[in-house]
Amino acid sequence: MNRLSAHIGYLYTDLPFADRLTAAARDGFTAVEHPEPWAIPTAEMRTRLGDLGLTFSQVTSGMGDPARSEKGLAALHGREDDFRRGFERALDYAVGVGCPFVHPMAGVPKDGLQQADETYRRNLLWAIRHCQGTGARVLVEAITIPGYHVGSLAFASQLQDQFADAFSLLFDTFHAATLGEDPVRWITANPTRLGHVHIADHPGRHEPGTGNLPFDRILSALAAAGYAGAIGFEYIPSTASTSHSAQFLSGWKPHLPSVFRRSTGA
Repeated sequence: MNRLSAHIGYLYTDLPFADRLTAAARDGFTAVEHPEPWAIPTAEMRTRLGDLGLTFSQVTSGMGDPARSEKGLAALHGREDDFRRGFERALDYAVGVGCPFVHPMAGVPKDGLQQADETYRRNLLWAIRHCQGTGARVLVEAITIPGYHVGSLAFASQLQDQFADAFSLLFDTFHAATLGEDPVRWITANPTRLGHVHIADHPGRHEPGTGNLPFDRILSALAAAGYAGAIGFEYIPSTASTSHSAQFLSGWKPHLPSVFRRSTGA
């Protein structure tokens, strides 16, 4: 079933971590996601989600050291052991809370492109194999961080083809627009690639309605593509209150296909 997922690393950041779950449920989200949710142990997170009627939609692995601008480990030669430990932790957590996706971030490699690419492909293959039989699946995202190893949707799609669709793509409307892609056209042309979607307007990376992206057409394209995954909201609220910024959700419901309305209570 489809889910409206609050990225609680971007949203409700004025609240203690556990309270962000309650706030997301109150404001109409039906799922949450976070790159490093370890502050809430697996069993406690599972209980909290159940009590609030939420699911956990995707978790990141191997963020690396932000002070070193690593932004992930999968493409970093010499950090393979760190990558695998981080992925195993994230996968165990995902399985424990019923999360369907783990996103191993590629990072910003300092080595040559060929060595970084070989490292990334080995780590990606290892992660895919490690997910087998768990019910979880690997996600790959094209991110517009300077030097990020997976820096375009074309490269992410090429990888997906080379790995025989063994992983899914995380499509982010803000990153796509930053890359010069038309989100509607890209979704329409690539309906089977998607595993997860991130929503933020462009420019500004704020909530829908603050920029130029045609979200009614984006939702229609997702419906026409038969998309059945989560819609994740990874935006920077334009106001001090996430709850105020999330008022757009009520206006979205008429645009959601019937399966969305049934699963979100709209």
